[in-house]
Amino acid sequence: MIDDEAWRRTVSLPAVFALVALAVAACGGTDPEIGGVTSTVAGTLHICEACHGRDGRSISPTFPRLAGQQKDYIVEQLKAYRDKTRADPHAPTYMWGPAARLSDPTIDAIADYYSSHNPVASEPGTSPEIAAGKTIFTDGIPSESVPACAACHGEHAEGNGPIPRLAGQHQDYLARQLEAYASMERANDIMREISKDMTAEQISEVTAYLATL
Repeated sequence: MIDDEAWRRTVSLPAVFALVALAVAACGGTDPEIGGVTSTVAGTLHICEACHGRDGRSISPTFPRLAGQQKDYIVEQLKAYRDKTRADPHAPTYMWGPAARLSDPTIDAIADYYSSHNPVASEPGTSPEIAAGKTIFTDGIPSESVPACAACHGEHAEGNGPIPRLAGQHQDYLARQLEAYASMERANDIMREISKDMTAEQISEVTAYLATL
């Protein structure tokens, strides 16, 4: 497993900025197809691999797995990065610049590519933490008025349209997003209300369960 610090040393800013150059190229001229996608999209996907892994199968918990993610959700998030309306802690560093000049057709092609791939296979677990997380996912936390995650994200956390797939995602990534929602570093009124009263233990439990799906 590569830790976050080692991954940051691997992912250089020049490589990230190269994505911006590729996006700019999409704004004019012809763009021949390579393997079913335009050369600009193919080049963009190649740069995406530096963080999100081949075919969106990230190995670093800093970067979410995109393989099998809902297409509408990917489109929505890329546009939010482009517009700088998604401002969680890693957004300015890793995503604002690369997304700045992505066209709508390029965003759609990127989302179509990643959503069409099978998700990373996960390994079921039976620890007490995972069992507690399953209860939170399926039943919520009534004492804190936290609804069941399954009510929106699906019985198997597969997501639906703009509601993201959570199954098989990195536990640390999911936990960081819940913390960002709670602190309003990532703005979302619904998720803010759900996460603001969750304890660190409860966040760890439900994200541990989701990582096993």
